Amino acid sequence: MNKIKIEELKRSNSSDLVKILNSDTEIKLLKFTLENLGKLPSNFNGELFLPLCKHNNEKIRLLAIKNLGKLSDPQYLSFLSNISKDDCSTIVRREAISSIGRMRTKSAIPFLLKKLKDTDPKIVLQVIRALLVFKENNEIINELKKLKNHPNEIIQDLIHKEFFSEKKVVLEKNHADVTEKLKNVVVHGDVTEILKFVDEESIHLTFTSPPYYNARDYSIYQSYSDYLKFLENVFKEVYRITKEGRFFILNTSPVIIPRISRQHSSKRYSIPFDIHPLILSMGWEFIDDIIWVKPEASVKDRNSSFRQHRKPLAYKPNARTEYLMVYRKKTTKLIDWNIKQYDKNTVNDSKVLGKIDKTNIWEIDPVFDKTHSAVFPKDLCERVIRYYSFKGDLVYDPFGGSGTFGEVALLNNRHFFLTEINKKYFERISQRLSFSKNCKYFNYEEFQKWILQEK
Repeated sequence: MNKIKIEELKRSNSSDLVKILNSDTEIKLLKFTLENLGKLPSNFNGELFLPLCKHNNEKIRLLAIKNLGKLSDPQYLSFLSNISKDDCSTIVRREAISSIGRMRTKSAIPFLLKKLKDTDPKIVLQVIRALLVFKENNEIINELKKLKNHPNEIIQDLIHKEFFSEKKVVLEKNHADVTEKLKNVVVHGDVTEILKFVDEESIHLTFTSPPYYNARDYSIYQSYSDYLKFLENVFKEVYRITKEGRFFILNTSPVIIPRISRQHSSKRYSIPFDIHPLILSMGWEFIDDIIWVKPEASVKDRNSSFRQHRKPLAYKPNARTEYLMVYRKKTTKLIDWNIKQYDKNTVNDSKVLGKIDKTNIWEIDPVFDKTHSAVFPKDLCERVIRYYSFKGDLVYDPFGGSGTFGEVALLNNRHFFLTEINKKYFERISQRLSFSKNCKYFNYEEFQKWILQEK
C-alpha cells in the first residue's frame, strides 16, 4: 500500500478501501491509510469512519475523527458531540470539537456554548475557536466575554485580545527605525533617571547582567527586597522603551553572601527565580531559559571539604551555570509580524549562518578583565545579538559594565545604547570602544541636554 494506491481507491469508492477502513485491519496499515486519505470527495461515505472513532487505539480514533471532520457534514453533529463528552483522551475530544467547528452550522451553537464550561482548558480553547465564526451573534459574544475571568491564563489572554484590548496607536516611525540620538551612545549615570529621557518603543533588544546582590563592591544594597525593587524599576522602564514584540534577555544566577564567622551560615539568594514573577507582572512573556555552562576549572570549588569528610547534609555542588532568561514584550502579533517590518535585504543579511545552538545548553568559557570582575564573554553577546536582532537594530544594556555588549554590537553591524553608573567602568567602556569614531559619551546632564535639544 502506498499514497498513490490510496488515492486511486478513494476516488473510485473501491470496496478494497472499505475493507481497509475496518476495525479489524492491522494497526499499521489502518493508520497509514487514514493519514494519507487527503482531501475527501463530497460523496465520500463518512459512515466508514464511525466505528473507527471508537477504536481501542487513540491514534486511530484521532485520525478517524479528523477525516470525518473533513466532510463538514452536520448529520454527524450528534455523534461528534458524544465523542467530545465521552472519550477518555483530551486530544480526541479536542479533535471532535474541531470537526464540529468545521461544519460552521448554527445548529452546533447550543452544544458549543455548553462546552464552554468544560474543565479541560484545551477543550474550551477549541470551543472558543469554533464559536468565533459566529461573532455577529450577540448571545455568543456575551458568553465569550464572561470568560475574561476564567481560571486559565491562556483563555483570559485570548478573550482579552478578542474583546477587550485597546486599539494601539500606530506610531509614525517604522518598527525597524532607530532613534538617531541613541545610536552608539554611552551614558554615565543612574539608569532609572537616564531612561526617563528615552522614548517609548525605541529599543529592539536588551541583554544585561545586573549587579549581583551585595556580592561585589560595586553592588551594595540595604536589603534584598531593595535590590529586587531596584531591578523591578529598571526592567519596567526597559519594557516601556522596548518595541512591540521584541526581546529582553536577562543573565543572572543565584548568589552566595559569605558567612561573617564560623558560627554563622552563608546565605544563598535565588535571584533568577525571585525576579522572574516580577518580570511577568510587568507584561513580559516568558519565552525560553538558556543555561550558560562554564568549565569546571573556572568556578569556585565549594565541595572540597565535603570530599574529605563525606558527611550527609554538607554537600555543596560547584556552580557552573548561569541563566539567560528570554522574555518578549507582550503583543497579540506573532514573530512573523516582527520579521515583516524589515525589508527583504535586511532579513537575508541578518540570517544566522554557520553553526547554531540546537539546545538551550550553551558551553562558553568565562572571561576576566582587570577593571571589571564580571565581564560578558564576547561569544555570549554575539549569540544573543545574532539570534534576537537584525542588522541595523538598536540593542541596549542597562548595566554596561566593561562595554563588551556594545563592542560586539558594532562588530555585528548593530547600533548600541549603554548606561553605566560606575565612573571607572564608564571609562573602561570608552577604552574598549576606541576603535570606533562613531561613539558618543555623555554624563547624565549632557545626555539630558542632547536628547531635549531641537525636540
